[in-house]
Amino acid sequence: MLSGSDSGIGHALAKYLDSLGFVVFAGVLNQDGPGAEELRRSCSQRLRVLQLDITNATQVKEAYLTVSEKVQNAGLWGVVNNAGILGFPADGELLPMSTYRHCMEVNFFGAVEVSKTFLPLLRKSQGRLVNMSSMAGGIPLPRYAAYGASKAALSMFSGVMRQELSKWGIKVAAIHPSGFRTGIQGTAEQWDEQEKELLENLPADTRQAYGEEYLLGLRNHLLHLPSHCAPDLSPVLGAVLHALLARRPQGLYTPGKGAYVPLCIFCCFPLWFYDFF
Repeated sequence: MLSGSDSGIGHALAKYLDSLGFVVFAGVLNQDGPGAEELRRSCSQRLRVLQLDITNATQVKEAYLTVSEKVQNAGLWGVVNNAGILGFPADGELLPMSTYRHCMEVNFFGAVEVSKTFLPLLRKSQGRLVNMSSMAGGIPLPRYAAYGASKAALSMFSGVMRQELSKWGIKVAAIHPSGFRTGIQGTAEQWDEQEKELLENLPADTRQAYGEEYLLGLRNHLLHLPSHCAPDLSPVLGAVLHALLARRPQGLYTPGKGAYVPLCIFCCFPLWFYDFF
């Protein structure tokens, strides 16, 4: 069972697992959207598209009932919590509280809801729980206070569940990819809306402290973000596959260039050195 299959990593992962012969339950935010239609068109009859807004407890429960009816006593082998949002990247002081709440609602609470709901099926199969966190969930990165905090919460949840669920043979892994080109960066319309909310709610003294030039330049960071991201998603797909199939999966995967080195510096060097780096 996979969430966030409309686009990006989730969409590619649904196709990849289907091509390998998996029975895939692909949860999508919009079952009538182009991503869902593409999955139905290009994948095998084994793949089942499920309407799944992970912030909607009713849809999560309905997805659980659909999957449990299909797998019955065999249980479900894997749950991949992939659905996530980035939000508008900006300094933590500038971000409206709505951005913090939205990131936590999707990236953390939604993943926890799905995990708790589907764990009975994983217990039957002694299966796998895989959580798609982020490089920003393991190390502090400027302009990602809301996104990074929500992914750090997901990573900690993964670690605790890895310990607690081991008594039933359930393996839990967190994936911390570096920058990959996915749909999480959002659309121009979403940027416009979030930028407008950010700028309209800034106190005058905060606006003065940062300066108009800096505030208007935040959009440039978003515009140039894809150029710094790798287009080839295969390292992430390979990490998820290993987490699902390996006899001894790793608790943490860091696919992509640049994901492991900053983490090592953060863990092994003084904080002042990491901040300078």
